[in-house]
Amino acid sequence: MKPNPVKRALREGKPQVGTWLSLGSTFAARFLARTGLPWLTVDMEHTHTDIQTAALMFGAISDAGCTPLARVSCCRHDLIKSVLDCGAMGIVVPMVMDADEARVAVAACKYPPLGNRSLGGALHALNYGTTAEAYYAGADEEILVVIQTEHIDAVERADEIYAVPGIDAIFVGPNDLAASLREAKGVSPTPERVEKVLLRIREVAARHKVPCGIHVKTPEDAQRRIDEGWRFIAVGSELGMMLQYATALASRFNQDDAASGLANY
Repeated sequence: MKPNPVKRALREGKPQVGTWLSLGSTFAARFLARTGLPWLTVDMEHTHTDIQTAALMFGAISDAGCTPLARVSCCRHDLIKSVLDCGAMGIVVPMVMDADEARVAVAACKYPPLGNRSLGGALHALNYGTTAEAYYAGADEEILVVIQTEHIDAVERADEIYAVPGIDAIFVGPNDLAASLREAKGVSPTPERVEKVLLRIREVAARHKVPCGIHVKTPEDAQRRIDEGWRFIAVGSELGMMLQYATALASRFNQDDAASGLANY
């Protein structure tokens, strides 16, 4: 059975830098999986990507030797089971607010007796280059379980959340986290306030020996976060990369009509 190199690298403390796939394009996934990025996450929370398209993307990514992950729309057993049965090698679960939710996520990824995932499917074994029987025997060790900390209330419960066995990494959604820190009148937190909370997350994760990660916009941001101790880093998205290059090109040669703000995706 093909191992999950991203899970192994994170256990060894090695940074793993990838990107988000938000276009729902199998073709884009097929090309990006050959760039040398160790993992790609198919975003099914904030995009139109359905399970059939995602299954094709998982296969295209895996066939290229890259690790396909899926961000599900919420912490639900059926959603997690579906992406894993369709060939994802790991999940990213958004807005995990307490230890009970973390336990639901882990249990949905593990076969009995460690969890409550049911046996079935075929694409999962295909992506791991093995038989269904071998997959059932080895999947618990290979599936990467990533939970997101995206709200200050979850930060307050971080000690109990990160103590849940089976969590392989913590991932911070910085935009949602900052939004949860707004004052009553909607005033955004200062950068210093956000950084203080991020430091707290990293310290709690380190105490529980769980690698933590964060979404950033640029390679320079990624390097800065790696230097701080973050290990699971997402840089933008394939949409953002496309728009950044295109808007830079438009700004240089067609300045009057160049769009602004599109490169933030």
